[in-house]
Amino acid sequence: MSSPTRWAGVPLTNRRIERRALLVGAAFRLFGDGGEGAVSVRSVCRECALNTRYFYESFADTDELLGAVYDTVAAGLATEVEAAISRAGDTDLERARAGISAVLGFSSADPRRGRVLFTEARANPVLTARRTVAQDALRQMVLTERGQTHPAEYPVATYVAAAMYTGAMTELAQQWVSGNLGKDLDAVVDHAVRMVGLGR
Repeated sequence: MSSPTRWAGVPLTNRRIERRALLVGAAFRLFGDGGEGAVSVRSVCRECALNTRYFYESFADTDELLGAVYDTVAAGLATEVEAAISRAGDTDLERARAGISAVLGFSSADPRRGRVLFTEARANPVLTARRTVAQDALRQMVLTERGQTHPAEYPVATYVAAAMYTGAMTELAQQWVSGNLGKDLDAVVDHAVRMVGLGR
């Protein structure tokens, strides 16, 4: 466990921020490798070498901690997707390809990310709620994108497209991280853009 001198000279606020980050990182590793059953107050504190009292400094229970893990991974995904789309060209095809590739690539670059975001999220109520929020954010991003590229499009069509894309993207990512779609990311992305009517 942490030594008395570990935080010497570190302001209290910074100590708490650092300890919280250590707990989240430990929970990510345990959850990503072993699922929800691997995460307990003791296992997380043991993983990051912190006294259990520090756990309750930041989190009420392990559900709250898992929510923080999901938020952290989802924020990383959002950053990667936004960056990929911003680097893409101006056509719907280029932007869709960049976005889909970023989601799948981020999720499989570290399989634990995919487990947190897509696989285990279906079983845990806290993660399910977080996933719903993340899907709403993705849907809003699609609406914004289509509003920019298709300003005159009939509103209902825009909402339908956003809903279908969001649901399909979530299922596609789950199947990809589960290994059911092979290992060729480019081929999967090619099929995906064709299925949404953008590729040839």
